[in-house]
Amino acid sequence: MTSESSQKSTNSNVRLDRLPGIDATGQWGPTGRPLPGFPTPRPLESHGPARIISMCNQKGGVGKTTSTINLGAALAEYGRRVLLVDFDPQGALSVGLGVRSQDLDVTIYNLLVERGHDAHDVIQTTRVHNLDVLPANIDLSAAEVQLVGEVAREMVLARVLRSVADEYDVILIDCQPSLGLLTVNALTASHGVVIPLEAEFFAMRGVALLVETIEKVQDRLNPRLEIDGILATMYDGRTLHSRDVVRSVVDHFGDKVFHTVISRTVKFPDATLAAEPITQYASGHGAAESYRQLARELISRGGAP
Repeated sequence: MTSESSQKSTNSNVRLDRLPGIDATGQWGPTGRPLPGFPTPRPLESHGPARIISMCNQKGGVGKTTSTINLGAALAEYGRRVLLVDFDPQGALSVGLGVRSQDLDVTIYNLLVERGHDAHDVIQTTRVHNLDVLPANIDLSAAEVQLVGEVAREMVLARVLRSVADEYDVILIDCQPSLGLLTVNALTASHGVVIPLEAEFFAMRGVALLVETIEKVQDRLNPRLEIDGILATMYDGRTLHSRDVVRSVVDHFGDKVFHTVISRTVKFPDATLAAEPITQYASGHGAAESYRQLARELISRGGAP
């Protein structure tokens, strides 16, 4: 990562322990910083318009879909109306919420490339109160090619979401693991980006490229876009390797790194098989509490209402 990018990230840091209502717990967190206490958010008096957040990392297998599902479910627990957008042709987010997307005739793909569809007819409710999903399947893989010749091709997803944004408080987009046109569409439609990052040294290699892409989108397409935070996932506090990786990320990005980290646990694949968020499948498990803490931290940072 260039020193210029590092400086840019550092200059936009927020000292969470100095924000009103956030007090240090007196404990050192896994990121090597004093762990703030994030208050339970107040109920909302009304809903919308949504703040749109892309969950983005061009590297696969970093817990991006898992984090999208569980962060969305945790925000829904706190009374936020949440829409999850499956923007990966693998359709893992849809399947992880019990939606049989392969059997659907109309998905987000049709909203992107065809006229005459209403997003309200495509959105699926889930078993989680306040949590809906805009599903995808393998058809979405054709969209990148079909959109190449479109006018304002980077703005297509923004047009789709515009029709439903007023009905939700948060829209989370689960991006595919690439920096192609679909991901650029997601970034162009978004207010913020959360970067899930596996606590492993090789996972850090692509972060500079991702930040460079985000900065290009900021400069050319979406000046409101900002990095909401970097989320360490698959963390194992028993290993020096995991601890060193997280400290290194904090050294580079400062307070852009969430205090919350997501630890490895077999409960995540179990919850996926049950097609439920971990907050519902194992509500009392530490992993469920981690995502609730992440939701509180995101709201405290101003990344969600």
